Amino acid sequence: MSKINHVTVAHSHSQRKREMAEENEEVVLFPFMAQGHIIPFLALALQLEKRDNLNITIVNTSLNIHKLRSSLPPNSSIKLLEIPFTPSQHGLPPNAENTDAIPYNLVIRLIQASTTLKPAFTNILRDILVQNKNHKLLVIADIFFGWTAAVSKEVGAFHVIFSACGGYGLACYCSLWLNLPHRRVDPTQEDFTLPDFPEARGIHRTQLPTNISEADGSDAWSVFQQQNIPEWVNSDGVLFNTVHEFDSVGLGYFKRKLNRPVWAIGPILFSGSGSRGKGGGISPKLCSEWLDAKPSKSVLFVCFGSMNTISASQMMELGKALDRCGKSFIWVVRPPIGFDINSEFREDEWLPEGFVERVRESGKGLVVRDWAPQVEILSHSAVSVFLSHCGWNSVLESLSQGVPILGWPMAAEQFYNCKFLEEEVGVCVEVARGKSCEVKCEDIAEKIALAMGETEKGVMMRKKAGYVRDMIMDALKDEDGFKGSSVKAMDEFLSAAMS
Repeated sequence: MSKINHVTVAHSHSQRKREMAEENEEVVLFPFMAQGHIIPFLALALQLEKRDNLNITIVNTSLNIHKLRSSLPPNSSIKLLEIPFTPSQHGLPPNAENTDAIPYNLVIRLIQASTTLKPAFTNILRDILVQNKNHKLLVIADIFFGWTAAVSKEVGAFHVIFSACGGYGLACYCSLWLNLPHRRVDPTQEDFTLPDFPEARGIHRTQLPTNISEADGSDAWSVFQQQNIPEWVNSDGVLFNTVHEFDSVGLGYFKRKLNRPVWAIGPILFSGSGSRGKGGGISPKLCSEWLDAKPSKSVLFVCFGSMNTISASQMMELGKALDRCGKSFIWVVRPPIGFDINSEFREDEWLPEGFVERVRESGKGLVVRDWAPQVEILSHSAVSVFLSHCGWNSVLESLSQGVPILGWPMAAEQFYNCKFLEEEVGVCVEVARGKSCEVKCEDIAEKIALAMGETEKGVMMRKKAGYVRDMIMDALKDEDGFKGSSVKAMDEFLSAAMS
């Protein structure tokens, strides 16, 4: 009897497998038009491409699609689809299809303009369904595209938001936009708590990005976010580029708030190379040759991401600090705030006198214009610590290699990533806060020495960064019947989308 049952089960199982093999799923990814959003979406698309039966399409405006084309591996089957968008109709300069191409004050205008893509995006989804009659449709959309959830429901697609941010940082950021708690306390009060995320404890006024500190509920950013974030509730769940083991508090906020599944599938990292900047840069080969000549754990890497730079006076102090601390370093520089970020870098004006020559001759430092192969640098054994703006992609690239962080947050949720890494995880020390704070070279040099030296704090940070690296490696394991938490989460997400 049991034998017959066994055969029946086996038969139905193989039949189900056959049916699943015939069941193709159309996956549409739609990132917001900024490098820090597009690159994690591309990394996610490449990860999904390894799975069977998924036909993947990335949707974006024409200039971003053109850029993406050169980043796709030659053998990739990922389709790139243009969505029509005319910047000039929204008071934006021509070619302003990415935050890279516009000054910060116009970013909100690009975000507002992106909401007008709704009719075109609806048509794209309908066309895909018409062309692939028996296929299911899965939409993976950006955190700025809350409106896509209702559109997906309308056409009968499964919809998730993909956050390239971590859980904790995004929880603080969303809570601030939804509650504007700093408006409710006495203006002289420097610290306040988040009403729906008390786990974050005190937030200080200096940890507010400019757009939040100036928000009053009726400004353009507030109006957008207070409409956008609540729309996530129409989604079928949220994907996070993070690891459950060290980010469960932040993930818990979204489970509570949205009452939807939350899947931590990270780290999803893009490993492609090639300069993303304009001109400048350094070849990965040159970089690794320079690092090969350095002792283990002796180099500081300084880079503020693809969109950030510091002020001219901060740059001068950082240069003096690097001179003073005597450590080897690689520093990726861009023109300071107030200058065109894509213009020529004027080292004689913005750095201490003779700085570049001095570090070149002594072999102590590499000053790199605009772009460096960050993943290759962080994975080199010579690198000890990363001085970073705490953008989440950079954080994951660093922690995946067990490299602790000196934090200098500048915008968005970076302040709360830094807070999380310092207070909760113990792998970071904050060096400075924001683009306008006053910094002194002595203080920066002291923090560098603290993190890189044999101080109790430095040793502990490096040890904890090693633990986090192991945690990340475990989350991504898929061997001998063992599946890490991120692999399991990806399986669970795809099976929910398929059912």
